[in-house]
Amino acid sequence: MAELLFRIGRFAARRRWTVIGAWLGVLVVTAVTYVSFAGTLSSSITLPDTPTTRVSGQLERDFEGAGGGNGTIVAETSDGSAFTDAQQREITALIDRIGEVDDVSDVTDPFATQEQLDSSAEQVADGQRQLEDGLAQLDAAQAQVDAGREAITDQRAQAREDGTLRSIRDQLAEAEQQLDEGQAEIDRQRERVEQESAPLEVGVVLSELSAGYRTVSQDGSAAVANVTFTVPINELTAEVKTEIEDLTTGADIAGVELHPSQEIAQTVPSILGPGEIAGVVIAAIALFVVLGTVLGAALPLVTALLGVGVASLASLSFSGLVEFVSVTPVLGVMLGLAVGIDYSLFIINRHRRQLMQGADLHDSVGLANGTSGNAVVFAGVTVIVALLALNVTGVGFLGLMGTVGAVAVLVAILMAVTLTPAVLGLVGPRILRKRERARLAAGDEAPDDAAITERDEPMTTRHALTVLALGVVALLVLAAPATQMRLGLPDGSTQPEDSPGFLAHEVQADKFGEGFNGPLLVVADLPAPVAEDGLLAEQAAIGQAIDDVGGVDAVVPIGASRDADALAFQVIPSYWPSSEATARLVDELRGLTPSTAGGEVTLGVAGNASAGIDISDKLSDVLPVYLALVVGLSMLILVVVFRSILVPLTATLGFVLSLLATFGGITAIFQLGFLSDLFGVHAPGPVLSFLPIIATGILFGLAMDYQLFLVSGMREAYAHGAPARVAVQHGLNAGRAVVTAAAIIMISVFAGFIFSHDATIKPIGFGLAFGVLLDAFVVRMVLIPAAMHLLGEHAWWLPRWLDRILPDVDVEGAKLERSHPVHSAPTHDTMHP
Repeated sequence: MAELLFRIGRFAARRRWTVIGAWLGVLVVTAVTYVSFAGTLSSSITLPDTPTTRVSGQLERDFEGAGGGNGTIVAETSDGSAFTDAQQREITALIDRIGEVDDVSDVTDPFATQEQLDSSAEQVADGQRQLEDGLAQLDAAQAQVDAGREAITDQRAQAREDGTLRSIRDQLAEAEQQLDEGQAEIDRQRERVEQESAPLEVGVVLSELSAGYRTVSQDGSAAVANVTFTVPINELTAEVKTEIEDLTTGADIAGVELHPSQEIAQTVPSILGPGEIAGVVIAAIALFVVLGTVLGAALPLVTALLGVGVASLASLSFSGLVEFVSVTPVLGVMLGLAVGIDYSLFIINRHRRQLMQGADLHDSVGLANGTSGNAVVFAGVTVIVALLALNVTGVGFLGLMGTVGAVAVLVAILMAVTLTPAVLGLVGPRILRKRERARLAAGDEAPDDAAITERDEPMTTRHALTVLALGVVALLVLAAPATQMRLGLPDGSTQPEDSPGFLAHEVQADKFGEGFNGPLLVVADLPAPVAEDGLLAEQAAIGQAIDDVGGVDAVVPIGASRDADALAFQVIPSYWPSSEATARLVDELRGLTPSTAGGEVTLGVAGNASAGIDISDKLSDVLPVYLALVVGLSMLILVVVFRSILVPLTATLGFVLSLLATFGGITAIFQLGFLSDLFGVHAPGPVLSFLPIIATGILFGLAMDYQLFLVSGMREAYAHGAPARVAVQHGLNAGRAVVTAAAIIMISVFAGFIFSHDATIKPIGFGLAFGVLLDAFVVRMVLIPAAMHLLGEHAWWLPRWLDRILPDVDVEGAKLERSHPVHSAPTHDTMHP
């Protein structure tokens, strides 16, 4: 590989315009394919086969009009007063206009709906009062009949005592007949009332269950119009959402504020905002400090940005065939920028040092590509392996994110080993500072930094033990909050505070209840189809069983399936969607089996809360398999590269510590609210459900990058005869400066995304930036050197049988340096990328 990269580097340096032109041509081709074939990005996350998606599919398949997505338009008065008649008419007119938008199947008028709800409740209340009045009248009539019978009995006894019974016998018989007729009428009336009371009692139960559901707030100052679409939310085009938003914004109703909910107002996150640009600026400053020239600092940025453009356009060209979640290209940009700048930096830095040692321009470019470029390829492969392994999760959007990220890293590798040499050939010696060029022209070459010096005196064993213990304890302390980590999906509360989605969420929570933002859809599968005349009774019985679970504000029957073998309910929880109480409610409902006249009923649940639970369970199940695959393959790569068992093992254990500490930091800030204001987290809540597995894959690959760049220098020094502990310090001294710069660059790029307005991008940016910070500066530069020092010669132990079968990949390019020396004496430069 090193020899091949050497030839590629020399060819690119000599045929620089050909290579540059080829990459520009690739950029044009990807731009054309993007314009021709790109589709719409989805702002909704599509779940794999889970209990939630199965219930959603059942609703779409078996229930009339229940298969489309839903959103809301929330209206509130500016001064908190009740809507006036004029305001209500204007809102209703707006609803009618929204109803005419393509893909909108229905928009409910909140005022008409609330009037119907109030009317139905009043009818039930009137019926109940009439029933009670009727029963009271019957009881009164029964009392009269009973009193009449008692009076006749008393008269008969008195007449018998007086001896006049015979004279009044006919009169008493007639009175008894009248009482019998009255009793018969009372019995008939009571039977009729009892027949009528059964459905009325059902109506009372249903009315009480749904009493907590409203479309206009109690004080009349807020209203919610439900918008139903003909397609699922994730298939809704941006044009439809924009048209609804424009209608809402342009309504201009005096004294009324309108807020489309997150499902309608949610937009595709920007790829390069102020925060991201600031991150790139910081990266540019770090490049200037390391490389010393504006030209040198610009080259990695230019190649990385070109690589990001090619990778992003190429990936998005398939968005017309495959559903892309809006966060997918942003992840590709994050990785493409970070690794693209770093990989280019490693090659440029190696080339600069070789030029200062008197190397020929083209030979230096080739050698830098064959040594540092070789390390770049192997490091990039570990990242690609970790990203592609996300496909084993079985979560479609997650696998696609990994694939797009892997494409971005692959393009960054190709750019680094082809375009970077071409640009270096183009700029020539101008990659050096003026004084460096002047010193070189005067014959003053830079010293060979491969030699062991006093700087390479190894640390003491006591120092190694101390820093190792302190580092491990510090990482474990940082990891402590991770024990409280809860996973979930973002909702309106996590959106920017000035966004329509957040405002809609807040109004609904304040005026209608926290659970109104996350209603659950419950489907009850019946043991047998229910008859039409028994439908209400079945709904009441099941609805009452749902309500009895607790933590429920309202249970609203939606209807029966086409075959009448399932019933659907909308359940309004008492708490917000991402709360632990709502999660418990979902679990309890799924385990509930109400008994009805037909037999036992099973319940299924859909909704935001259940979706979060399901995807968290799904990822928890596949995480061990994912980790085994990623760690196993990467360990194999590292064993081949370092020809050691313990070096890859310590590298992996160090990564586990930094990963747990990263999870602790994410939990502390985004869930527990620690320093939340500093990071713009206005609504702490559950950690993004797929963040842990995304962070695991990406950070493992990047951690192995820095492991490779630092420890390969240690291995080379050891292979050239330096004592094991001296080699550790020599490799650390040689590679620390450039790896520090590379880590700062990567942290800066990732940190720029922390200030994104998107609730999905923000925690990903923080997690990756914090993870790189801990792994590069604590694990790779502190713990690993200490562990390597303590292991000494044993660090490079490898069974003989394994040594014989492993290929010699020469990642440091030592053989290449011997066959292609850049000056009279072979240089074993340990300052790997």
